[in-house]
Amino acid sequence: MGREAIVTGATSGIGLEISMMLLDKGYRVFGIGRNFSRAKIEHRAFIPIAYDLSDAGEVIKAARRIRTLRQEPVFLLINNAGIGAFGPHEAIDLERIHELVAVNLEAPMLLTRLFMADLKRSKGFIINMASVTALKPSPMGSAYSATKAGLLHFSRSLFEEIRKSGVRVVTICPDMTRTGLFRDSNIDVADEPSTYLTPRYVANAVRTVIEQPEGSVMTEIVLRPQRHMITRRKGGKG
Repeated sequence: MGREAIVTGATSGIGLEISMMLLDKGYRVFGIGRNFSRAKIEHRAFIPIAYDLSDAGEVIKAARRIRTLRQEPVFLLINNAGIGAFGPHEAIDLERIHELVAVNLEAPMLLTRLFMADLKRSKGFIINMASVTALKPSPMGSAYSATKAGLLHFSRSLFEEIRKSGVRVVTICPDMTRTGLFRDSNIDVADEPSTYLTPRYVANAVRTVIEQPEGSVMTEIVLRPQRHMITRRKGGKG
């Protein structure tokens, strides 16, 4: 019986790659996401949990569902799900701002609270997927970067709060990654491979974190492509 893991945003991109990596390592993975129709994971140890993380009530229902299905205390909580909104702050829809805060910050805080007892029993990991934008001013992405900075500060404070329990709290801050984050924006990663990260690269960072010996922890990891370049396109909202 493998260790239990929760991965949010498991339907695509980084979350999908992390889920596949964990399955290869023998974990049972509860993947939380809105729609798994396009997620091609056919593995008996992968359990899709279809709930909307922008709704606090749905987050609580997802946690209750996982509690009924888990076979032992959860060892890994990977708060990966995230949405973006890019452009002048005055042009961002009010509903989108609410969704940003709910998915990127509130849901990780709620899930951490709901599974804290499990994680303390298993002496496991909380891995929060922030962003390099949490570390610097990010014009044209003010609300998005604020949620990621909040997640980073939550992680830092939580680590100091619970480190004596044996729970390891880690924040990963990727730079531009080839995912669907920018689909509604007028920016995207460039075509040159040295200017962006891949979901698999980020998943490999998670692998490195969880393979560290007990008693040590990489509390923060910043992932950057060697070169900086973005492309601009017509038709986006930002």
